Amino acid sequence: MNNLRNLRGTADLMPDQLIKWQNVESILREQLQRSSVKEIRTPIIEMTELFERGIGETTDVVSKEMYTFLDRGERSCTLRPEGTASVVRAIINNGLSNNSYQKLWYMGPMFRYERPQAGRQRQFHQLGVEYIGSNSPRSDVELISLAWDILQKLGIKNLNLEINSLGDIEDRENYQNSFIEWLESNYKLLDIDSQKRVKKNPLRILDTKNSETQNLLKNAPVLIDFLSQKSLDRYALIKENLDFLKIPFIENVKLVRGLDYYTHTAFEITSGELGSQATVCGGGRYDNLIKQIGGNDSPAIGFAIGLERLMLLVGKNFEIKRDIDVYIINKGMRAEAMAHKLSSKLRKYDVITEMDVSGSSISKQLKKANKCKTKSIIVIGEEEAMKNQFKIRLFSNNKDKEKIINLDDDDGLEKWLKNIIPDYSA
Repeated sequence: MNNLRNLRGTADLMPDQLIKWQNVESILREQLQRSSVKEIRTPIIEMTELFERGIGETTDVVSKEMYTFLDRGERSCTLRPEGTASVVRAIINNGLSNNSYQKLWYMGPMFRYERPQAGRQRQFHQLGVEYIGSNSPRSDVELISLAWDILQKLGIKNLNLEINSLGDIEDRENYQNSFIEWLESNYKLLDIDSQKRVKKNPLRILDTKNSETQNLLKNAPVLIDFLSQKSLDRYALIKENLDFLKIPFIENVKLVRGLDYYTHTAFEITSGELGSQATVCGGGRYDNLIKQIGGNDSPAIGFAIGLERLMLLVGKNFEIKRDIDVYIINKGMRAEAMAHKLSSKLRKYDVITEMDVSGSSISKQLKKANKCKTKSIIVIGEEEAMKNQFKIRLFSNNKDKEKIINLDDDDGLEKWLKNIIPDYSA
């Protein structure tokens, strides 16, 4: 039993760590609610075909990184490697792919068999946002602005926005044909991984980390030269709006993202605080994905934020936890029964309550309460229990702050709670 450990690339999140996660998640939910984005929840496990058709069979995610297995019905199943395809599938299954403009978000675990490193695990967590039903450049700008505002709200420093346009399907195909021709003529000069991608996923070569291949690519055809005037005008309008919003950006002509379904806008937000793994948020437009998976022809754009990387960036102010409001000290059978009843009542008032169940002496329980840094204590002994009363006071030796309250005196209890919790309201 001592040899049993969590699998490589997975991590336990312990209570003290989760304080930061919960505080960050609370901010995320608030920001999304204020932007009228609604939550959607999809299964962690999906049919493998969904990702093969949606993400693309030749992508690294599908060909190398997915957790895929046969279930007992001999069906090929996959733990979701990303959230967009699942959201699209859910919209189609529930007859919503022909609805008007929808703004949706999800948050939860994803799974990819990658080399674990700081901020990257095999089971990782993502926040994703999808705007579905509009092909207007304004929806691109609204989505990018939302991602930017969320990261700024969390106090993340040294943010950089990189954008590119992939054009429509015809633009991309024209470019890819030219790019493949150039790659084949320079095949022997490419690194091994890039050589493998020439036939399978050539655009991914653009963001290779191999320095020699990167230098070689300086002479390669550039995607923006293959965009139609309509695509260029669309891209120009997005940049104009970002300028108006004073969101600084850098144009990165090699930014293509790793999934096949992207068209037109592609973007990443990075932070200089993260080193080589700098990407915090990435996304783009996928106007053909819904139809490709079997729904109506509906345009869409989305982004995802990796929560593990986010946690590396947010400040220590998100580690602050709410202390215990009331620590209930009790001694004796009747006192213990009364303490149970009182703690149940206090929880209904949104009071963080710790009831001592040790049965040790009052003095020992007082020491434990002191270590907990509780705001106040309640003492119930046999004498108080016989009278159906309890002593409540702020954690102080000042006797003026002590009060005896009857268990059934809700008005008296509420009045005292205002002394314990300044912003308390029943």
